[in-house]
Amino acid sequence: MLEKKVPLVSVVIPNYNYARYLQARIESVLNQTFTDFELILLDDVSTDDSVQVLHQYKDNEHVSQIVVNEQNSGTPFKQWMKGISLARGKYVWIAEADDLAEPDFLMRCVNLAEQHKDFSFCYVGSLLIDSEGNLIPKKDVNKWGKREKKREAYFDGKSFAVHNLYWRNYVLNASGVLFRREYALNLGDTSFMDMRYCGDWLFWFWMSMQGGVGEIYCNLNYFRQHTAKVTVSSARSGGGVREGFYVVQKMEQVLGSLGQYKKRLRRGRFYRGIKRLSVSSERKQELFKELASTLGGGKADYRLERMNQIGRIFNPFLLTPNRDRL
Repeated sequence: MLEKKVPLVSVVIPNYNYARYLQARIESVLNQTFTDFELILLDDVSTDDSVQVLHQYKDNEHVSQIVVNEQNSGTPFKQWMKGISLARGKYVWIAEADDLAEPDFLMRCVNLAEQHKDFSFCYVGSLLIDSEGNLIPKKDVNKWGKREKKREAYFDGKSFAVHNLYWRNYVLNASGVLFRREYALNLGDTSFMDMRYCGDWLFWFWMSMQGGVGEIYCNLNYFRQHTAKVTVSSARSGGGVREGFYVVQKMEQVLGSLGQYKKRLRRGRFYRGIKRLSVSSERKQELFKELASTLGGGKADYRLERMNQIGRIFNPFLLTPNRDRL
């Protein structure tokens, strides 16, 4: 029997209890104008009809594997790595089961990727949709500002980490990303797999340290918002803030000199984020203490950050995340 041709792209759909969205998601992949891809379908022990939906596609020419776990992984990022390890393509697209994509998503991303020998990953713009698939109006959810007038951009990976990822995870949704499989298999640090909320932020950081990063200023991804999202759980518990301390700590260890002022602003932003959480005062105090023990941040950094926000109005050269961003 002849061995199947190795595809350029491996599309991984990790699923857990999203039977109601699965068919639309799979069809949005199969309807891509770029067709040189395999489709790997994963299920993390769903209790709904997900497995039945997946098996409806077992004879599709693009579907190379359907893998159903015997035990729940406990974190989405372990499923990411499982899919990456099964992939055969040069590039991987983790198409989350509850999201959707425009038909030219892969074409646009692959075209950019193939132009750069050091390509690590690229990401597109996202629009938010609700549980019924209706658009949620929100101004500049991608935080592009004037950048959206451009077609695309390509950055040195380390510079992208220093000026962008250090402040926040600008990669809004994994479903809007295409990345190089080889780099993902050689991260060196796989601690992101043990995280529940910020594992993607740390993953993109390690990816950026291996090669260039592209940004396509076009909304080609639809990021679904509903109460079952991990991001919703993060906001309710403060778990995302706590994991964020670890991510920034890791970045500072790797990136080296970032400047004391910039680091203090980052700690101040964490402090402000904790103050705004809808959690108990006891939980806030726990997070304040952990911020101090992990990064050395506290109320003085918060005051500096607040003064900086006021000062930026009068000083166009004062450092802010938006001004620092590439």
